[in-house]
Amino acid sequence: MTIMNGKELRDKTLKGLKKKVDKLGTTLGLAVIQVGTDEASTVYVNQKRKMAHEMGYKFVYKLFTRNISEKNLIREIDILNKDDSIDGILVQMPLPEHINPKVIQNSIDVNKDVDGLTLTSIGRLINNEEGLVPCTPKGIVALLDYYKVPIKGKNVVVIGRSMLVGKPVANLLLNRDATVTLCHSKTKDIKAYTKNADIVIVAVGKAGFLKRDMIKKDAVVIDVGINRIDGKLCGDVDYVNVSKKASLITPVPGGVGPMTIAELANNVYEAHILRNKI
Repeated sequence: MTIMNGKELRDKTLKGLKKKVDKLGTTLGLAVIQVGTDEASTVYVNQKRKMAHEMGYKFVYKLFTRNISEKNLIREIDILNKDDSIDGILVQMPLPEHINPKVIQNSIDVNKDVDGLTLTSIGRLINNEEGLVPCTPKGIVALLDYYKVPIKGKNVVVIGRSMLVGKPVANLLLNRDATVTLCHSKTKDIKAYTKNADIVIVAVGKAGFLKRDMIKKDAVVIDVGINRIDGKLCGDVDYVNVSKKASLITPVPGGVGPMTIAELANNVYEAHILRNKI
């Protein structure tokens, strides 16, 4: 069993990207919007701030109270859409119940959509066209490539159908000629699918969901889950037992998480290239 080290790849990715960014001779800009003071959201925002500082990006952070109206939030996003010094915009989830996340996501300029969540970005991904792709799925594929995991013709099971991870990673892998099965909460007998999978990607938000008897020997296991149990972070995979049977596995923390941040840095760069038609 080999542990897939996301921190190691993150560092290499950012080092290579920094050289490309420096060659541009201009300062790239990332804007992050947060509504309310959700503790987990604040942690994620700080990770993005740290990355921006590391990359030399201008970092604009806008924090609004939970009672901001949808209309006013869209107005704030539009100001950033028109700001030439900003290459990427993302709105930290979750949002308060009175604000529709799809409306907010689709108010972001598609060429600044570093989360890859606008309908146009999703359409480009499905059609295998150039565009901005959600960061976590990109990070997963980057890890598979780094560890030389074959994708073409392989059986992949993705557990979880969110727009942030499950659906986009399924499409990325389909675009790479994998045979992809997307399982979810209504799937009957998930084990029947995972037992035949060469690669299993789990993103359900349930600690220890994937058990050792659910995978075949030497399967590759990607754990996207982040759960906090008794103050400790753990994933959606029963890591201790599954790691004894898998050939490659991502740890939590230190696996997919660091790559999500690395791919956000990449997306800011790619957004600048797309927007300026370089």
